[in-house]
Amino acid sequence: MKALVAADYLPLDRIAVTDHPTLTPGPGQVLIKVEAAALNPLDLALISGAAKDLYPVEHPMVVGMDAAGTVAEVGEGVSGYGPGDPVLAFTGQAGAVAQYTVASPGPRLATRPEGLDSVHAAAIPESGLTAVCLLRAVRLAAGESVLVVGATGGIGLYAVQLAHALGARVIATSTAEDEKYLRGLGAAETVEYKNADVVEQTLRLTPDGVDVVVDLINSGEQVASTARAARPGGRLVSPLFGPGDLGRDVSPVYIGPFQAEPGDLEDLAARAADGRLRVEIGARYEFEDAPQAVLDFAQKHIRGKVVITVA
Repeated sequence: MKALVAADYLPLDRIAVTDHPTLTPGPGQVLIKVEAAALNPLDLALISGAAKDLYPVEHPMVVGMDAAGTVAEVGEGVSGYGPGDPVLAFTGQAGAVAQYTVASPGPRLATRPEGLDSVHAAAIPESGLTAVCLLRAVRLAAGESVLVVGATGGIGLYAVQLAHALGARVIATSTAEDEKYLRGLGAAETVEYKNADVVEQTLRLTPDGVDVVVDLINSGEQVASTARAARPGGRLVSPLFGPGDLGRDVSPVYIGPFQAEPGDLEDLAARAADGRLRVEIGARYEFEDAPQAVLDFAQKHIRGKVVITVA
């Protein structure tokens, strides 16, 4: 089969679409004929080796973790899925930018409902499930205020919408060009992040601070700066890592690999299919242009998700 492959830890411009051994599903696995795959920031770190201490990989590595397509074959012991079923999946390091990939039934695999095409379905799993887990981790509730830092990225676009759906007042980091877009997703207010201080603007809107900060951009000590937007006794949640003490009694919550619960991916897919969840495709590439998609994803500001069509 053809796949987007990193032969070793490499610069991003050294990966290529090339031949790779065709997969077969093992016990408890589903083989997916991929129609579309999406990119995530972690993919870049896995290619370059920037994340090898936390997430070492075996080479050659097939790039990508999010896929949508149809079931081609099921392994021993699999029930609930059969050949031809439309699905979306978080494949992990099985690799998604390929003609075929594998996934395991459970919270990271779901049937794709009618009304949700494969391009938009592929853009959901990693980012959507991460957003769900972030908001669940801080128990965001109706009536609370939340600042989303990194609101126009893949995770951010879902975090804004899901927080709004929970009944929270959402403040989103933005540029002037993206303000209308973010308000359309459910942001009550936006704060400029390129030419102004995000925390100062947030505190002008909420003088006592927000209940929750969702920081999708900063890591390490930089998280402490963002935490200044939280009220005393508030919470900060991030998929990255930062200090354990943020001061002012602000509680940090850091989640690594998301721990999705049964039904989470099905719920996201159903929301996308019936219009309750907007899936923003910022850029779309053909399979042969997948290496360029990775470079553009790394170098350009792209609002929403980058998707590669495979079939």
